[in-house]
Amino acid sequence: MDKHLVIGIGEALWDMLPEGKKLGGAPANFAYHASQFGHEAMAVSAIGQDPLGEEIVEALEEHRLPYHLDRVPYPTGTVQVSLDAQGVPQYEIKTDVAWDNIPYTAELAALATRCKAVCFGSLAQRNAVSRESIGLFLDAVPQDCLKVFDINLRQDFYTKEVLEASFHRCNILKINDEELVVMARMLELPGLALEEKCKHLMKDYDLRMLILTCGVNGSYVFYEGGISFLDTPKVTVADTVGAGDSFTGAFVGSLLNGKTVPEAHETAVKVSAFVCTRSGAMPVIPDSLK
Repeated sequence: MDKHLVIGIGEALWDMLPEGKKLGGAPANFAYHASQFGHEAMAVSAIGQDPLGEEIVEALEEHRLPYHLDRVPYPTGTVQVSLDAQGVPQYEIKTDVAWDNIPYTAELAALATRCKAVCFGSLAQRNAVSRESIGLFLDAVPQDCLKVFDINLRQDFYTKEVLEASFHRCNILKINDEELVVMARMLELPGLALEEKCKHLMKDYDLRMLILTCGVNGSYVFYEGGISFLDTPKVTVADTVGAGDSFTGAFVGSLLNGKTVPEAHETAVKVSAFVCTRSGAMPVIPDSLK
């Protein structure tokens, strides 16, 4: 089994949860779960020259996750997280923080040239500095790199221009049913059915795959060979923080290990369900799920 470089690029932050702070940010969550499938994975972001930045480094090292974190003269990012009655997280994301200002360095450019899969979102592109760095990174990866845009809409930190540019840069789009409704309105997608809208997105932006997650109502992967649909397993939920990122990490990790799209989808569903049964975004995944 080949070991591939997998990178999550974007926000690095602390989720300030009711029970205390936990390492957060989709890029690190994604990279951590991809690493559990035998790959060299790395979180790429920026942190402040402050104690919270030091603690992010310590937390990543505790999870044995390599990182490329530039230190910049802005505070390390934090998000105030509260959980609703269903255990679904609600976010208050602080602005003008370190991960808004990720510099594009020679070291980052070198990582791009050997990257086999990268996951990025819309949140880390809310500021021009990080948006440009992410764009340059995506432009520098090899042609066969899996470029996953996990759209991850948060508050009002996105624009049509940024989303469309990201659709053009990715070859795999991950979107949930609520985000699809927003996109359908914004882009005036034809058709009423979810499947029809997804197929239009794939065609309009020349996507290799589109992952649509619908919470308890299952998930789809649209790809050249057809459509994979799986029900969401019924589990006792501790919290859902990081579940979506674990889905993406497991899916990409499995694809890089030579699994078919349906096989990778099945693994991703099982892994994300398991993560929901644990508190926090980075539990160790049992070997039986891999």
